[in-house]
Amino acid sequence: MENRKNISIALFIIALLALSRVIPHPPNFTPVLGMAVFSGAIISKRLIAYLIPLMAMLISDLYLGFYASMPVIYFALAICVLIGTFIESKVSILNSLLGISMGVLVFFLITNFAVWYGSTMYEPSFSGLMTCYFMGLPFVQNTFISSIIYGMGAFLIYNIINKRIVFANNQ
Repeated sequence: MENRKNISIALFIIALLALSRVIPHPPNFTPVLGMAVFSGAIISKRLIAYLIPLMAMLISDLYLGFYASMPVIYFALAICVLIGTFIESKVSILNSLLGISMGVLVFFLITNFAVWYGSTMYEPSFSGLMTCYFMGLPFVQNTFISSIIYGMGAFLIYNIINKRIVFANNQ
């Protein structure tokens, strides 16, 4: 019963975060990475933890449109869920913040590597890769800020709802 309640709360928060992806927002200011780390940390059933953010992305991409780099984006998102699983038993403000920050960094490294590897915009050398990473830095700012806001918000909302339900059940 407790696990079912946790999954229901997490599903509700993730649905809200996924919905916020389709509303107008600044470039790269989305809840996706925070949602993925949150899912990995809160949902103990691994398959569900991975499926929820990936399905939320797929559903929103059905609305927003498909793109060539979807497999890389979804892979990087799955890695963010994996990062969340490392803080599952030790969820705290600090661990959540570190997990989300690590998720943003890993997502940045994977997706920019894919841009460098799969395009002709940068020369196929270490220098070209470093240039690609450097050119991606302006975009990571919004990704980091939004991931912290949405991800920490999800952890906070989850914690508040969980405490209210436990408090209500104890009365």
